[in-house]
Amino acid sequence: MRRNLAARIGVWSTHHRKTAVLGWLLFVVLATGIGGATGMVEMTNAENGAGESARAEQILLDSGLDKPAGELVMVSAPAAGDWKPAAETLATAVRETGEAQNIAPPVPSKDGKDALITFEMKGDAATSSDRVQPVLDAVAAVGEHHPDVEIHQFGEASAGKWLGDLLSEDFRKAEFTAVPLALGILVVAFGAIVAALLPVGLALTACMAAFGLLSIASHQLHLFQTTYSVMFLMGFAVGVDYCLFYLRRERDERAAGRDAETALRIAAATSGRAVLVSGLTVMVAMGGMFLSGLLLFKGFALATIIVVFIAMLGSVTVLPALLSWLGDRVDAGRIPLLNRRAKHGHAGSGRITGRLLGPVLARPRTFAVAAVVLLLALAAPALGMKTESLGLEKQFGSDAQLSIAYNRITDSFPGGPAPALVVVTAPDITTPGVTKALGDFDDVTVHRDKNVAEIEIPLPKGKADLTELREKTLPAAFDGTGARTHVTGETAGSVDFNDQLRRGIVPVFAFITAVTFLLMLFCFRSYVIAVTSIVLNLLSVAASYGVMTAVFQHGWGASLIGSEGVGAIEAWMPLFVLVVLFGLSMDYHVFVVSRIREARGGGLDNRSAIETGLRRTAGAVTGAAAIMVAVFAVFGTLSMQDMQQMGVGLAVAVLLDATVVRMVLLPSVMLLLGERNWRTPRGLSRFPSLEHEEPAEPVRDTVRV
Repeated sequence: MRRNLAARIGVWSTHHRKTAVLGWLLFVVLATGIGGATGMVEMTNAENGAGESARAEQILLDSGLDKPAGELVMVSAPAAGDWKPAAETLATAVRETGEAQNIAPPVPSKDGKDALITFEMKGDAATSSDRVQPVLDAVAAVGEHHPDVEIHQFGEASAGKWLGDLLSEDFRKAEFTAVPLALGILVVAFGAIVAALLPVGLALTACMAAFGLLSIASHQLHLFQTTYSVMFLMGFAVGVDYCLFYLRRERDERAAGRDAETALRIAAATSGRAVLVSGLTVMVAMGGMFLSGLLLFKGFALATIIVVFIAMLGSVTVLPALLSWLGDRVDAGRIPLLNRRAKHGHAGSGRITGRLLGPVLARPRTFAVAAVVLLLALAAPALGMKTESLGLEKQFGSDAQLSIAYNRITDSFPGGPAPALVVVTAPDITTPGVTKALGDFDDVTVHRDKNVAEIEIPLPKGKADLTELREKTLPAAFDGTGARTHVTGETAGSVDFNDQLRRGIVPVFAFITAVTFLLMLFCFRSYVIAVTSIVLNLLSVAASYGVMTAVFQHGWGASLIGSEGVGAIEAWMPLFVLVVLFGLSMDYHVFVVSRIREARGGGLDNRSAIETGLRRTAGAVTGAAAIMVAVFAVFGTLSMQDMQQMGVGLAVAVLLDATVVRMVLLPSVMLLLGERNWRTPRGLSRFPSLEHEEPAEPVRDTVRV
């Protein structure tokens, strides 16, 4: 009997157990070691930006005019002028650290109660956060010796230090929380310690190897600092799920009376095939982010493709080898009560699912309409979604020390923390026309040898002032001078990034929908299933968008997860969530529909095949969804706003996908479509089938387990 690729890989692994296991361990050790030795290379501001602001940053970088990290310290007193003694002491203390330069005299606020001291960190701005601690200590010491004043500090170095420490702490929290949660869910699902440890161990080693390979790749494609967190989030969840699907099928076949060799062969040919199709779909979908035109998404795409490929590879090679070696010892460490439930979990979950499916299959039209209405209602807030590149003051919440400092400085000195930086270039920056134009601005720095000038302009009204600056002020000032102007800064960077996202989302969306359609078409040889796959995915994504908008933009229920509404969604989040969910939803879709197709090929009618397929996959889908929701929910409790948005958005989408979509909407739609689900296009019938054909008897050349 012809075997598919997954079955052939599974048979090879069981024949060469030692080679498969030792090869995997050697690969993980080498990848981790080499990657750790090379280190990760982060992207520059110019690489992370887009449009005019990115060009401005690149001009400064190419000219060797990397701007030093700037710091702002505001001293506030109850009465006007009472800040002077503290301000003098502070300036002296900062200077004595030896890390600061260009310390400007204090600038008083309009009411005279506040004063702003500005200075720059010495050395490279990219590494300033590593050297800012003495400055932070000096500022804090002045505050302790002058309790009559308030001191607030904000800047590139201090914010970078805060961010770096927070990311390290959050990543440790995610690891130490997500792993025990997943292990606990697997113990409940399998009722045995060894069976639960296998998926967790393989997922963690896959993540370790992926970390190493990504570090090596970062020397060619520079990465954003949160890319490792995204990789762990995706890799651990997907790695555990793939192993869970494989292991659950093997145990189900054993529970159904199959011998060990036959159970492994069927698990490889069915769940192994589903893992390959699902992994391929995720990787190809993530590849769509390369069309976004933004290096940030290229890094996310590369990280996810690497970790999903390694997790997929491990689940179809190392896992069957380990199962072959362990045999019945996979049930070692049994937990009596849980083991009885897990042993009969297939039948039990089938009975529960049957009771739930009964009403759905009896009234498919009613339940289909109800499910669609629910998903559209959850998606409704997304119609008013606003996106922006959230500044650090919004990333940490309004109660964070950094956010308080930013807001206090902004209130007293509007536009101070985030001014626009205008980069002016000309063939000769000293010509009378250019010199006269530059003279119309206050804060100007001219680099004659580079023919570059820098102008700092506050933007009290944010985007409105930026638009006027770009469209009116600068054209009027430099018209006819031969000079060119480019505006960068926090506000300009956010606007340009959003503009590029709006342009990039169309080709990305077109790519992933087309690829998903083609993969589902060739996998199931049915254009109806391919189209319904895309429609169901879009409903899940829309509902996720709506929940994210309601919670994080409007603040509805945000306090329940320790967050708050910030008035916008992180700019990169919608595109990222779209691509990730299109890939991840294939986990359940391929697994469930493959089992329905298998039952249909076994001679059952459409309704019976749907019910049988859902009954047999209910336990695995429930366990896999619980693990993904748990892992994503952990990220929803972290400190940074973008991690919270990503965690909540993905957790909600997976929960809806595994319940409302897969258990209600999918069977309703497939029942209403009837035999049209299985119509193969004429042209496609000439291609070889990718379906698994389950042998009636064990294949003789499988090894003994």
